[in-house]
Order: sequence, then structure tokens, then C-alpha cells
Amino acid sequence: MKDLFGRAILDYQTNNQPENLITETTISEEDEMDVSYLFRKYSDMPQIEQKALSLARGTVLDIGCGAGSHSLYLQNELNLTTTAIDISNNAIKACVLRGIKDARVQDFMTLQNEKYDTILLLMNGTGICGKLKKLPEFLQQLRSLLNPGGQILIDSSDIIYMFDEDEDGGKWIPSDNDYYGEITFNISYKGEKEKPLDWLYLDYNTLQNVAFANGLKSELILEGEHYDYLARLSI
Repeated sequence: MKDLFGRAILDYQTNNQPENLITETTISEEDEMDVSYLFRKYSDMPQIEQKALSLARGTVLDIGCGAGSHSLYLQNELNLTTTAIDISNNAIKACVLRGIKDARVQDFMTLQNEKYDTILLLMNGTGICGKLKKLPEFLQQLRSLLNPGGQILIDSSDIIYMFDEDEDGGKWIPSDNDYYGEITFNISYKGEKEKPLDWLYLDYNTLQNVAFANGLKSELILEGEHYDYLARLSI
């Protein structure tokens, strides 16, 4: 990986001529993303993110922290002990520059011997999983990182609305994927292209069923205006 997403974050943080990220997926056209959005304050965050942050308690693990805006709020405004992790070396450099006390380059799937009261996966947290078939392993790893009585706060969207309907009201879904929420994400920055990334959008019922099969209780906390939702998983 070229870490273009992280490079854009670090360029913005260090005022190094940041440009918009160009994103494209298997089901959507090319789009521009303003990097400043990743640096938003609590007041500018969507309701689902605000709700998740208000529910955080105890020691917190922020997985896929990006520019660290969620962790900063938890650390500075709520005085919660927060660990921010991301696989992006550049993003973590930006997090450290922003003042996050515990920011690490870390793939959460390899994290061991640590326990948390709250685990956060926001901005389509299920995306990190990549493929539906990996979901049981993904959830088992999250479960292993929870303290007794702990919680996982995760958001996603049901993207079924993006597919065309036939005359009977059914959906035309390409047969390439095992599940319609599996997409490929492409990112470009300053003329360079990143290696394609598997990304998973997950409908709530599927999350609930797979969570139950892996020893986790699921609770629908909040539904957004555009097929998105926040869920809480617990043992």
C-alpha cells in the first residue's frame, strides 16, 4: 500500500499543499473528498457519530482512527483513556501531531493481550472487515478485546437501495460477489492510485445474525437518514 489516504491526512495536518482525495467504487462514480472533513469537530459530525461518542465509557479503543477526530474528542472533552489505532503510518503521525497521547500503527486483527471497555469502529466500521466470509473472525477478534461488560459501537449502511429494481420490485444484484455489500474501493491522491481495497457495507440483520452466532448480543441504537445505522455489540 502507498498509504495515500494517510498521506492526504498528514499533508493537511502539516499544511503541505493538501488536495482532495478521489474515490471510486465498483458501484459508484468517481467522487472528490475534501480531506478537511476528516478533521471535523464534534459539532460537525453526523448524528450517528455523536451518539456513539456519547455512549463511550471506560477505556476506549478507536479502530481505524484516521485523522483521530473521534479519539481527540474522547480524550480532551470526555477525559477518557483512549487508544487510537490505524494501519496508516502517515495518519498516526498526524494523530500524534494533533495531541493524541496513545496513537499507534496497528492492525487490530493482530492486537493481543489488551482489553477495553469500549471499542469504536466508525465511518462505516464494518468496512475494515472487507468480505462477509471474514466477519466471524472479525467479530471473534473484537470479542477477545472486550472487558467484561464492555461494548463494541459500530456503524454501517445497507446499500441495497443502490441497486436497480426489476418489475416485480426485486433487486438486480451482480453475481460477482458473495454478498451485495461487498465492494472494491479505489483511492487516488495527487495523481497516484492506491491498490484497490475490499470494503464491506453490512445490513443490520446480517450483522445481528452473525454476531449472535459468534456469542455477541446486538442492539440497534440509531438509524440515520440514509440507510445507515449504529449498533452496539456486547458479550
